Amino acid sequence: MISPIFLDGAPNWVDLGTPDLDGATGFYRELFGWGLIPGGPEVGGYGMLTLDGRYVGGVMTVPEEQAPSAWSVSFQSPDVAATAAAVQRAGGSAVFEPMDVLDFGSMGGFTDPAGAYFGVWQPKDHPGFGVIQEPDSFLWAELYTPDVPAAAAFYTSVFGWGTDELKVEGTDYTYTTAHPAGADADASFGGLVRMGDVPTEAARGPHWLPYFAVADVAATVAVARRLGGTETLAAMEVPGVGTMANVADPYGAVFAVMRPEPRQ
Repeated sequence: MISPIFLDGAPNWVDLGTPDLDGATGFYRELFGWGLIPGGPEVGGYGMLTLDGRYVGGVMTVPEEQAPSAWSVSFQSPDVAATAAAVQRAGGSAVFEPMDVLDFGSMGGFTDPAGAYFGVWQPKDHPGFGVIQEPDSFLWAELYTPDVPAAAAFYTSVFGWGTDELKVEGTDYTYTTAHPAGADADASFGGLVRMGDVPTEAARGPHWLPYFAVADVAATVAVARRLGGTETLAAMEVPGVGTMANVADPYGAVFAVMRPEPRQ
């Protein structure tokens, strides 16, 4: 599992774009206990989501006519300009070119060859997450893609990832996991899934999906429903891994919640 000491190529941030900032932050406050540090005009109103004062992600208003409400995942880079060049060489595209964000760091937005969006963050004063793996914080990232081997080759070219094939206990299913360059499978931070294997996610096209750890999946889903959210993938238990479910907030942004089994 991803280490709290982040490595280049690993996820170091998540963002929520929503048409209703107040409504969305109210939903996540009730669901996960997240607070909000509002952003000023110098950052375009971009706010910081917090858990007990520690950063868990960011949020900004995105009008519905501009883009659908969604979560996005960003990966750490020591040089966002060099990563942008690697994306182009590997067949990806830039959504917006690398730019500095005050003294916090530098960022870029890209799509892989299948069209899945991902961000890149080069830390300066803002390293990224302040907490991970604890209940109500980031746990895992999952890519839904039409071609897992092609996606693995792309991200390996861009970030130097290593990948492993994990046989899911009690099934014939093989799950592809990813870990940073120079690390081993114990440092895996995410997985790659063929879109056709999960029809509800396939309907959204290629994309990255963040997972948040929770103490009780059923209870979390029940609260999400009460607050106007929707369970888009019914809770399931994966032997040796944990229990998980996919949820859409009231504005359509989808994320997963998971209670991982204790590591042996």
